[in-house]
Amino acid sequence: MYTCGPSIYQLPHIGNYRTFLHEDVLHRYLEYLGFKVDRALNITDVEDKAIAEAEKEGTPLKMLTKRHAKIFLDELKQLGTKKPTYIPRSSTSVDQAVRIIEILLRKGYAYWYKGNVYYDPLKFKGFGKLYGSDMIRWPREKRRFHKDAYPGNRWNLGDFILWHGYKEGDKIYWNTSLGKGRPAWNVQDPAMATQSLGTKVDLYCGGVDNIIRHHDYVIAVVEGFTGEQFVRYWLHGEHLYVDGKKMSKSRGNIIYPKDLVERGCQWQHIRFFLINGYYRKRLNFTFKKFKKACDRLQQFKNMVNNLQNFKKIGKKSNLKTKKLIARLKRDFENSMNSDLHVKDAFDALFKTVTKLVSLTEKGKVSKEDVAEAVAELKNIDHVLKVIF
Repeated sequence: MYTCGPSIYQLPHIGNYRTFLHEDVLHRYLEYLGFKVDRALNITDVEDKAIAEAEKEGTPLKMLTKRHAKIFLDELKQLGTKKPTYIPRSSTSVDQAVRIIEILLRKGYAYWYKGNVYYDPLKFKGFGKLYGSDMIRWPREKRRFHKDAYPGNRWNLGDFILWHGYKEGDKIYWNTSLGKGRPAWNVQDPAMATQSLGTKVDLYCGGVDNIIRHHDYVIAVVEGFTGEQFVRYWLHGEHLYVDGKKMSKSRGNIIYPKDLVERGCQWQHIRFFLINGYYRKRLNFTFKKFKKACDRLQQFKNMVNNLQNFKKIGKKSNLKTKKLIARLKRDFENSMNSDLHVKDAFDALFKTVTKLVSLTEKGKVSKEDVAEAVAELKNIDHVLKVIF
């Protein structure tokens, strides 16, 4: 399982963390089902924006990315995410990127132009198949795109860069068999993925914006390199908006986890808000909605606590109680098996636990029933990480 991590020229905001958390839920749910998961979460620490940000700050690139990476990994831990098997970085996968580029050059997918290496998508059969791009629109004249990433939600109709050749004054470069230079963004992920997990991946995840100008490029690079299918399943999470608008520096509406923590919010509440929805559907953050989600989670946790510590425990179980306990697992799995519908899963748990507490108040839940229900909820919380 490969999960697109952050480009750490700046700190991740809560919208970025929504993606990382839905990937964490998927990882945990697969383990809950009995799978052993090898997962890579990459960190992009060498690309145009990071280099520009380091120069703007007057800070060495390594110092900037080291600082941001530490905060990112610390915040992931606070948010209850499971540590991935591998955390590759673009700066430590340069040799693999060079190897991929050399083979793409040899096969004719890539070519040199004025010291850089570009990939010609027209040479790759089925380019754009993930997004569903219309190749009829492809221009007849040769176009080349030189940057690692471009703003906007549109396709760059032309050849994309794989290798930034050294130019006089460049501070960030490697001496390689390709000469001096550095790998471009769209070959970095293929290098990190294949170096960590090999040339075949079951699941590849990221934000919905990665479908534009990134994941189709990843497919073209890796499958051009290997000649075989790279990924079996792709999962893309939708954006998180703030007050109905996309987060941006110009709007001044970017929210970081520390902003919520400084307001007295708990990390577990932040996790709950970000996972309690359907990952393919856009989520809108408002402080009113956030408070409502926090209150609902706290109400649920209080019910579970009451269930564990209720003094009016019945001596004998009954069929109704047993059926409710069985529903905890069944309803949770039904919702999660339906493309990770976390909100539906949690709502079902809330409803069932409410009924169990009601039966407990009437003395119709035995000590063994409580132990069984709590054990089931703890199994479920291996996935959600918000209950206990």
